[in-house]
Amino acid sequence: MGRLSVLFAAFGRSQPGTAPSHDNERRNKMKVVGFNGSPRKDGNTGILIHKVFHELEKEGIETELVQLSHKNIHGCIACYKCMENKDQRCAVNDDAANEYIEKMSQAQGVVLGSPVYFMDVTPEMKALIDRVGFVSRSNGGMFRDKVGSLVAAARRAGSVHTVDTMSHFFLSMEMIIVGRAIGMGRDEGDVEKDKEGLMLVNSLGQRMAWLLKMLYR
Repeated sequence: MGRLSVLFAAFGRSQPGTAPSHDNERRNKMKVVGFNGSPRKDGNTGILIHKVFHELEKEGIETELVQLSHKNIHGCIACYKCMENKDQRCAVNDDAANEYIEKMSQAQGVVLGSPVYFMDVTPEMKALIDRVGFVSRSNGGMFRDKVGSLVAAARRAGSVHTVDTMSHFFLSMEMIIVGRAIGMGRDEGDVEKDKEGLMLVNSLGQRMAWLLKMLYR
């Protein structure tokens, strides 16, 4: 049964004409990869992602966190080679883009997280979105129907625009968006004081775990 068909069945609906097709290994092994767009490894954005991971891990879902600040990734140079080659890789191989494409391809779920930088995501997160997104679109939609969640850490303004940028990537990739959570804070650890933000991010992790289990159990 296809992933969307599983959702229809979960809500008591059917999708006519869909033949059952089960992949036991895929259904039993679930993994979520998270990408931290913050230059701070253990800053507020990292804390929020780990809160999501905690809820996933309680349900037996494997997680992996990628720190975008640890390896170089730059923006798309518009060479269009990915459209010509169609090999699920970026032709520019002097940075970590292809490594991240592979990680996202192998996961069933993706968490994107970024602090607010001048009302938007960090340059590293935007580079990830542009490079990964272009390769996916050039190869028939590599991430279609994967499950996505997003978090943002904000001091005050710009959080909505930041989560919009990341959610637009998910929508463009035809992924299934669980939701988003925003934590308020400036200095490292400040989001731990945002009780409402913590409640939202915990709920986000729980919903993501539920949806993954509906799709892949």
